[in-house]
Amino acid sequence: MIAREPAQTPRQETTPAGRAEPVSTRKRLLSRLLPFGSVLFFAGALFLLHRELKGFRYRDVFQFLQTLPSERIVQALCLTAFGYLTLTGYDVLAFRYIGKPISYWKIALASFIGYAFSNALGLPLLTGTPVRLRFYTGWGLSAIEVARVLLFGILTFWLGFLALSGVTFLFAPVPVPPSLHLGVITAQPLGVIFLVIVASYLAATVLWKKPVVWRGVEVTLPKPRLALLQVADAMLDWAFAAAVLYSLLPESWKITFPQLLGAFLFAQVAGLISQVPAGLGVFETMIMLLLPSELPRGQMLAMLVAFRAVYYFLPLLVAAVLLGSHEVIKRKAGLGKIARVFGERAPDVVPQVLALTTFVGGAILLASGATPAVHTRLSWLAGLIPLQLIEISHFLGSLVGVALLFLAIGLQRRLDAAYQLTLLLLGSGVVFSLLKGLDWEEALTLTLMFAALAPCHAHFYRKATLTSESFTPGWIAAIAIVLAGSLWLGFFAYKYVDYSREMWWHFTLFGSGNATRFLRASVGVVAVALGIALSRLLRPAPAEPSWPTMEEVDKGAEIAAAFPRTYAYLALIGDKELLFNEERTAYLMFGVEKRSWVGMGDPVGPEEEQPDLVWRFREMCDRHGGWTVFYQVSGRNLHLYVDLGLSLIKLGEEARVPLSRFSLEGSRRKKLRHAHRRAVEEGARFEIIPASDVPALLPELEEISDEWLRAKSTREKGFSLGRFDPDYLKRLPMALVRQGDKITAFANLWPGGGKEELSIDLMRHRETAPFGIMDYLFLELMLWGTAEGYQWFNLGMAPLAGLEARALAPLWSRLGALVFRHGEHFYNFQGLRHYKDKFDPVWEPRYLACPGGLGGLVLPRVLADVAALVSGGFRGVVSK
Repeated sequence: MIAREPAQTPRQETTPAGRAEPVSTRKRLLSRLLPFGSVLFFAGALFLLHRELKGFRYRDVFQFLQTLPSERIVQALCLTAFGYLTLTGYDVLAFRYIGKPISYWKIALASFIGYAFSNALGLPLLTGTPVRLRFYTGWGLSAIEVARVLLFGILTFWLGFLALSGVTFLFAPVPVPPSLHLGVITAQPLGVIFLVIVASYLAATVLWKKPVVWRGVEVTLPKPRLALLQVADAMLDWAFAAAVLYSLLPESWKITFPQLLGAFLFAQVAGLISQVPAGLGVFETMIMLLLPSELPRGQMLAMLVAFRAVYYFLPLLVAAVLLGSHEVIKRKAGLGKIARVFGERAPDVVPQVLALTTFVGGAILLASGATPAVHTRLSWLAGLIPLQLIEISHFLGSLVGVALLFLAIGLQRRLDAAYQLTLLLLGSGVVFSLLKGLDWEEALTLTLMFAALAPCHAHFYRKATLTSESFTPGWIAAIAIVLAGSLWLGFFAYKYVDYSREMWWHFTLFGSGNATRFLRASVGVVAVALGIALSRLLRPAPAEPSWPTMEEVDKGAEIAAAFPRTYAYLALIGDKELLFNEERTAYLMFGVEKRSWVGMGDPVGPEEEQPDLVWRFREMCDRHGGWTVFYQVSGRNLHLYVDLGLSLIKLGEEARVPLSRFSLEGSRRKKLRHAHRRAVEEGARFEIIPASDVPALLPELEEISDEWLRAKSTREKGFSLGRFDPDYLKRLPMALVRQGDKITAFANLWPGGGKEELSIDLMRHRETAPFGIMDYLFLELMLWGTAEGYQWFNLGMAPLAGLEARALAPLWSRLGALVFRHGEHFYNFQGLRHYKDKFDPVWEPRYLACPGGLGGLVLPRVLADVAALVSGGFRGVVSK
C-alpha cells in the first residue's frame, strides 16, 4: 500500500542443503519469486498510469506544485504530525495488552522510527519491523511477548481499516471501475462484510475468554475496553492519513471528504495486495481510476506527489536524522530524552535506517535526472557555468543515484567500504544537484542524509567488499522498481519530444536539451546496473563447505596457538568445517545438522576479523537455506549476533579459575589439600609430556580411554568435546598421572596464546585409579599453570547454570532452571556445578544465538540438532 503497511511478524523460510533436511523446492522457489511479482504489479500500474495520464504534460504536474498554497502545506504537515502521534497508540495499547510498563517516550520514539520506515518504504519485514524488534528485545521482551506485540499491532491496523472502510463504503459507497472486473458496482457490499467482521471481533472480546492459538503463539483476546480503543485509535490513524491527502485537494474539485476517504481506503488495499514497496504507482493508479474522470489528471498526479512528500518522505528523513544525530548528542549529558531512549539500541538500528535512507537518496537522484530542471534556475545557472559542466553534472548525478541503490545493500551489511563510498557519493550528489539545475531542495535532502551518516562510522566495521555480498531477491526487486519508475518518469516528462538519433549528440540548454540529458543519463544508469549484474553472474560460485584438509587443520592449529581462549583447539578434532577469512588469519568452525548450521563458539582470530567471518557465515547459511546458529558464544560478542537478527538464549555458565590468586592454603582449601595429599600418599605422580613425546604413549593411553568408556557405558562425543583420535592428541601436550611406571590418568592440554588461559579437553582414568584422582590432576594443573604464568584455568561449562526461574523470566529460562533443579535422573547438572564451584571460579554466561522463531518452533529443533552434533547423531542423544 502507499505504505501504511502493518509491521508484520517476521517469518523465516528456509531450505537445507547438503546434509540438511529436505524441504519443498516449490516453497523455496515461491519465496524467491514473490519479490519479482511485485515488479510485475508495478509494471502493470505504470501501464495504467500512463494510459490515465495520456494527453497531460509533465509541466502540468510541476505548475500545480508551484501554485500549491502554503497554508495547505502547513495544514498537511500538522495533520501528518497528528497521524504519527496516533500511530504510536498502536504500540502503547500493545504494551498495555501484554502488561509491560514501558515509558511512553520509549514506545513513541521506537514506534515513530519503525512506522516512518514501514510507511515510506513498504516491505515492513525488511524495514520498520526489524527496527522495532531491536528496541523490543533491548527492553527485555521475550520472543513470545514480541510476537504478541506484533500480532496486536497487525490486528489493530486491520481493525481500523475494516471499521473505517465499513462505515465509509456503507454510507458513501465508492463506485468500482468496470476495468477492475470485481463483479460489483460499488463497494457497499464490502462495507457490510467489513462491519460484520469488526462487530464479531468486539463480541468475541466479551464472550470468548479462552486463548486463541495463532501460528503456534497462544494469544488471549484483549478486554472489551482495550478492543474498543484499538478500533478507535486505528480508525483515527487512517482518517488522519486521508485528511492529509484531502488538505492538498484544490477546492475547485468539489470533492467531499467521505468521497476521497472511500477512494483512499480502496486504493490502500490495492497497494497492500501488490506488495510493491510503499504501493508506489499502484496507489496513484487506483486513486485516478476511482476519482471522477473529468478531474485534471496532471494536477491529480501532482497532488499525490505532494502527499507522498509530506506524509511519507518527510517523517522518513526526520527518523533518519534523529538516529544519526544521536551519535553526536549521546556523548553529552542532559541533552534530552532522545539519547536516553536510543542509547542502547542505536548500534542495532542505525545501519538499517541509514541503508534505507541511502536507497531513497539514490531514487531521488534518479527521479531528478529523469525530469526537467526549473527553467528560471537553469537560465540563471547558464550565466555562471558552461553548458558542458551542466551536461556532465546531470549525467554523473544519475550515475551517483544508481550507485547509491547498490551501496544501500552494503550499508545494511555494515561494510566499511560502503560507508566511505556512500559519504563520497552523497557529497558528490549535493554538488551535482546544484550544478545541473540548482536543485537546492534535493541538495539539502542529500546534505541531511550525509549529516546523519557521517558520525556513524563505528557501526560499519566489516572489511569485506560489496562484490562479495549476496543480493537478495527483495533488494533486486526494489532496485528494479526504482529504475523502471525513473525511466517511466522520464519518458512521461518528455513524451511530446520528437526523438531521433541526432538527439544523442545534441547539446543545448533548453528545448530538447532536457530530453537528451535524460536519454544519455538513462543509458549510463542502465549500463551501470547491467554491469553490476553481469559481474555478479560471472563471478566464481562460492565454495561449498567441506571437511577440513590436513593443511587447513595445520593452519587452524597455528591460529589457535596464538589465540587467548582455549576453545579454539576444537578445530583440531577434524569433525567441524572451517571457514577462514581471506588472509587466513582467523577462522570460524561449524557443523551442519539438518537445517541448523551451527558455529562452535565465537570466531577465532584477531578481533577486527571476527565481524566479517560472522557475516560470511550468515550469508553462507542463507545461500543454502539453513538456519544460522552459534553455540556457546560469550557475552563480549553478543552485539555481532544481534546484528544478524538472531535471538539469544542463555545455555549455562562457564567456570574460569583466576590462577593469580589460586593456592592450596587456607581453611577453604582444606578438602582439596586432603584429596591432593591422599593421592600423593598412594603414589600419584604428576608430569607434563610435550607434544613430540605423545605418539609413543598413545597405545597405553588408548587402553585407558577404552576402559573408561566401558566403565561409563558411554561412547565418544564430538563437536564441542574432544575424542580419542591419535591425529588430534599428538598435536598437543599431555598431562599424566603415574603410579610407579604405570599411567593411571591423563588429560590433553589446551595452552592459550599469550598464557591467557589454560584448559584440558579429554580427561580419562583407569578404574583402579585412587579415589579423587581427578581432583589431584586438576590441582596439579592449576599449580603448574600458576608457575608457568597462565592467568586463568578453564573448567568448562555447567549447562543450565545461572538461569532465572522468576515468573517474568522468559519461558526457556524458567524451563531450564526447572530441569537444572530436578533433572538429576538425566544429567548431573547441579553436581557438576557444585564440583566446579569448590575451585572458586569466576562464572561467565554462555549463550545460544539462533533464529527467533516467534512461533516457538525453531528453538526445540535447533537444540535437537546441536545435541545430535555433540552426540554423533540422534541415536547418541537418546542412548549412551
